[in-house]
Amino acid sequence: MPIMPEAAGPHARRLRTEYGLAWRGNGPLTARAARSTFPNPARRGLSVGIDIGGTKVAAGVVDVHGQILAEARRATPGQDPRAVESVITDLVRELSADYRVRSIGIGAAGWMDLSNSTVLFSPHLAWRNEPLRRNLEKLLRRRVTVVNDADAAAWAEWRFGAGRGESRLVCVTLGTGIGGAMILGGRVERGRHGVAGEFGHQIIVPQGHRCECGNRGCWEQYASGNALGREARELAAANSPVAQAVIAAAQGDSAAITGALVTRLAMEGDPASRELVDDVGQWLGLGLANLAAALDPGTFVIGGGLSAAGDLLLEPARRAFGRNLTGRGFRPAARIERAALGPEAGLIGAADLSRLLSRSGT
Repeated sequence: MPIMPEAAGPHARRLRTEYGLAWRGNGPLTARAARSTFPNPARRGLSVGIDIGGTKVAAGVVDVHGQILAEARRATPGQDPRAVESVITDLVRELSADYRVRSIGIGAAGWMDLSNSTVLFSPHLAWRNEPLRRNLEKLLRRRVTVVNDADAAAWAEWRFGAGRGESRLVCVTLGTGIGGAMILGGRVERGRHGVAGEFGHQIIVPQGHRCECGNRGCWEQYASGNALGREARELAAANSPVAQAVIAAAQGDSAAITGALVTRLAMEGDPASRELVDDVGQWLGLGLANLAAALDPGTFVIGGGLSAAGDLLLEPARRAFGRNLTGRGFRPAARIERAALGPEAGLIGAADLSRLLSRSGT
């Protein structure tokens, strides 16, 4: 597989800005040129990748093959941007103590400007026009690459995981909310203003549940880990007879019921939890059908913590996708696959992008 895509002309400068590392001037970077640009893997060093989510900050030392050599994580410290930066700094220093780290990549939940220096908005963190890259470079006294966390996860799956060989890949990450990203022709597609891929905020139920973004009825209010936990908590609060296993697992504290807990119980065979996961899967399939109508990808890769449910989630999603796909029966349908890299995809992708971007000089 070529390291990067073929293209030419006016796209070159934009691709360099948007992770398109395969370009010199107006021509594509061939495999031979790639070997001279990215020398022997043993000499390229290691990277630290950090994935900042709504509930945790995960970090790892990653080699050139996408393998994690060491990991560390912390709880996301509330809504304070300075506290998040402090946690990131601590994690980088902890992991750098035992490894020779050449680059640092941050995958952050939120919209980025096209220079990847400012987080314009994050619905789950208190970032509003936050100059995250500048702040971290000042704290760490080293160059830092900042990318959208869903873009980082998609990049990792395209380079090392379930999306290898796919020319038109859409990744959907199911966690606290829903993240999304597209790899088109071997590059991350970020849109005209750098904010493409916010699939979780398509309105799927007009006047539905209120979303942190300010709108009502966003897809992530029905097909995310938060949505799964909310539905289970409602059953528990009503003391539903079908929710007794969930209530017992939470030791009677309905506030302790999370999407991760329900996913675990579903995998262990609890009927109510499996039904809840099935419901989320149907919402997932409906949203994917909408995306297929607009984007026509060859493959959807489903990642994030909720994807741990595997076929308990993906089979109802595939059925709902087939029922709602525009032109069904008269068009090729995208494959729906579980992500291969698990919850570490974001930090792997952030690390890999930081390595390649630092080598290219962008």
